[in-house]
Amino acid sequence: MKKRMVKLCYIAALVCVVYCIGVILTKAAGTKFFLIWFMIAAGFAAVGYGIQKNIIMRLPAPVKAAGIVILCLGILVFCFVEGLILSRFGSKGEGGLSYIIVLGAQMKENGPSVALARRLDRAYDYLTENPDTLCILSGGKGSNEPVSEAQGMQEYLVKKGMDPQRLILEDQSVNTQQNLAFSRRLIPDGITKVGIVTSNFHVYRSTQLAKKQGFPDAVGIAATSGVYFLPNNMLREFFGIVKDRAFGNMYLWK
Repeated sequence: MKKRMVKLCYIAALVCVVYCIGVILTKAAGTKFFLIWFMIAAGFAAVGYGIQKNIIMRLPAPVKAAGIVILCLGILVFCFVEGLILSRFGSKGEGGLSYIIVLGAQMKENGPSVALARRLDRAYDYLTENPDTLCILSGGKGSNEPVSEAQGMQEYLVKKGMDPQRLILEDQSVNTQQNLAFSRRLIPDGITKVGIVTSNFHVYRSTQLAKKQGFPDAVGIAATSGVYFLPNNMLREFFGIVKDRAFGNMYLWK
């Protein structure tokens, strides 16, 4: 049993390292959050070493009990939050909305990142099916981006044939909360139901944040996301939700 646990810990550490290296090699990540997989790998390796050398078994009983309780609670919280994220994966919004808001993602030298292009393609389909809907393109310019995300999104949609008169740019925001707060200023006060176009893993948090930013009836419109990056994105969303809930930026449900 002991040897099996040690082996599982080392295998888990190796998987995390390989996954992180794979993310690095794709050169598609917009942030350095993926480095957390090296930290997780180090954690698994430390636990494996602790079991192998009987370090954990020599800990005082109260310390081991507290560790088990904390671990179990952490797993329960993680599973609960991930369940909330998954609950919005298939969000399709509803037809006839006055406005939709497309949340920005990384712009590269040659155009939108894969994640952003998928959001824009989903927005394009919605706008084509709903010709009276206006679209807010929300996203500022990061230090590693050639233009603001809003401008890049506008250029992409116009090239696809979208009428530029239907596109409204919000190019100052640097995070999801600001995306929604700054977009609120561009939409008439009486309109409280809008569609939030974003990646499927991001729909839950963005719609919950929207309800705190003056859109109590916001609905999600989910774009697909790449399978390989999904573990990284789901983990990042977990921490994003915990942070935003802790700071009172969002409701867990409402």
